[in-house]
Amino acid sequence: MRADNRFFILSVFLLTLYGMVKLYSPFLLDITIASLLAIAMSSINTFVQKFVKFPFLSAFLTTLILLLLFFAPISYAATTLTNSLIHVNDDFIEKTVTFLSDIKLSLPQSLSFLEPDIDGYFTNIDKAAIAAKVVSYATFIGKMSAGFLKDMVLIIIFFFFATYYGKTLSAYFQSVMPISKKEADAVFSEVANVMSVVFYSIILTAILEGVLFAFIGMAYGYNALMLGILYGFASLIPIIGGALVWLPLSLLEFSNGNTASAIVIAMYSFLGIGAVDNFVKPLIIKYVNKMLLKTPVYFNTLLIFFSIIAGLASFGFWGMILGPAITTFFISLLKLFRSIKEKNLQGGL
Repeated sequence: MRADNRFFILSVFLLTLYGMVKLYSPFLLDITIASLLAIAMSSINTFVQKFVKFPFLSAFLTTLILLLLFFAPISYAATTLTNSLIHVNDDFIEKTVTFLSDIKLSLPQSLSFLEPDIDGYFTNIDKAAIAAKVVSYATFIGKMSAGFLKDMVLIIIFFFFATYYGKTLSAYFQSVMPISKKEADAVFSEVANVMSVVFYSIILTAILEGVLFAFIGMAYGYNALMLGILYGFASLIPIIGGALVWLPLSLLEFSNGNTASAIVIAMYSFLGIGAVDNFVKPLIIKYVNKMLLKTPVYFNTLLIFFSIIAGLASFGFWGMILGPAITTFFISLLKLFRSIKEKNLQGGL
């Protein structure tokens, strides 16, 4: 093919690619998330196909599993939390403000100069402003829930088609890639295995820690299901994790005068469930890697940890999936480039 013809074809391709990105830009994130989830759950779909011989039905059942494990709990927790914030009454706010105003601090001598300012701050708390803040938070969560619901519906639809046509799409993309089938398989296999480990370990850890926190919530008369779901997903956030749930609950008990309950909740969460996160989570990752994958994958857990943090900072909630996927894909490409370079060097000898 002549050079000018190649330039023309490449120009048309790039122009068409720009048009495709522009056309589907509102759905690119949802399509990407759905595709990555389909890759991560491919082993579940393969397992379902052992009992269900119809691809359409197996894809439907796999989609239903994703819906029940991942999206249904989040939707329930968000809806319940929004309703709880909306129905926060003035008596609760009055009680909380009175408690804060009555706090008498006894700071060390070196910090005693701060006591008047802190006491004055608590005394001058604007109850109306707090009520307005609560309403604004409820509105914000409601808007976020509506946006998440829209994304959830689209992701489920795209996930179903990605699962149903997964093998066909994978074979097609590998056929048009300018590398050998063996090299393409290596890249896809590594990304798929890491995504599976990350996804399954996330789900299992969230379920375990959520159930443990639900017990303490139920013991003190709270909505155990909602608290368990919130804690499970909050635990996915590195470093702060479940503190986003147990700390407000502990402070709520403390503001109600239940000091012992507040301490129990804090200690149970920080030490008890914290131990699960520090010691059991690596075992879960090891189990998923060795028992649930046909080909165990070896990766740096610290790198995955930082990729999740970077993903959450860059993409929000979905960053926990996008971060590891982008990092793994980049590392796989580096390995591929090194392999191609070694082959070229050997060929030149």
